Amino acid sequence: MDKITSTNPDSWVLLIARLALGITILPHGAQKLLGMFGGDGFTGTMGFLTGMKHLPYIIALLVILIEFFGSLMLIFGAFTRVAALGFIVLFAGVVISSNFQNGFFMNWAGTQKGEGFEYFIMLAGLALVALIGGGGKASLDAAITKKPIGTK
Repeated sequence: MDKITSTNPDSWVLLIARLALGITILPHGAQKLLGMFGGDGFTGTMGFLTGMKHLPYIIALLVILIEFFGSLMLIFGAFTRVAALGFIVLFAGVVISSNFQNGFFMNWAGTQKGEGFEYFIMLAGLALVALIGGGGKASLDAAITKKPIGTK
């Protein structure tokens, strides 16, 4: 288990990366799972993902669970690497299935067919930092690991 939870318990960089990603994605997960922030909730989101996006049921379910529970895992620094890997796979899937054909840039001016993939590169970069380094400072990972890395 230490291979999954090992981290540098003094690293502010890892703390900032996991909090930035977790706090950014949690509202999206809450929209999908709970219907908060104007979201459709679990049933509506499952209908959209399996109907309009033609995702298999299990993939649609994983999207919702990763966004909500993965965000909480990152915020608390619990099994950070597992959550980060889930997000990297999720973001790659979003880009491949929805955003790649719209080009690189976000659709700020409303002149494109849809959103580009630049946002997901940034999010995947934060997830990659968390995947490589773990939870860092103030994480549950640091509290439970027996062999911290990067410390003297």
